[in-house]
Amino acid sequence: MPLHLQKLCVGCDSPEELRAWIEERMADRRRRGAPEEQVHTTRMAPKRAAELLDGGSLYWVIKGVMLVRQPLIDLRQVKGADGIERCELVMKPELTAVRPTPRRPFQGWRYLAGHEAPADLADDERKAPGLPAHLIAELRSLGLL
Repeated sequence: MPLHLQKLCVGCDSPEELRAWIEERMADRRRRGAPEEQVHTTRMAPKRAAELLDGGSLYWVIKGVMLVRQPLIDLRQVKGADGIERCELVMKPELTAVRPTPRRPFQGWRYLAGHEAPADLADDERKAPGLPAHLIAELRSLGLL
């Protein structure tokens, strides 16, 4: 089972806003001829890189709720202009909605074990095709999905 990361999406109010931010960055990368990948720079580098890159994702916590994830592609060590070592989290520029999962505030990023990661919303929709979102949410809250 892969290992994941979770991170607060500071300054973002919704998955739609995050998606717009990603699209803006991708358009800028296309204009510059850079690879189409999303890069998020952090101060600390994960020590368990091999586990993260074996199918792991970055789960974004927006307004205290884990709502979307992005598959991790690479982790790169870089040195900033200030001489400080940092880590670039390289992700596919696609968002996958997950079951809303409350999270308390934390700093930086945290590991998230594969068995603790919320399921993709598409998995719920496959289990209950044709049901409205509010009924799927109710079935999930009852432990039936």
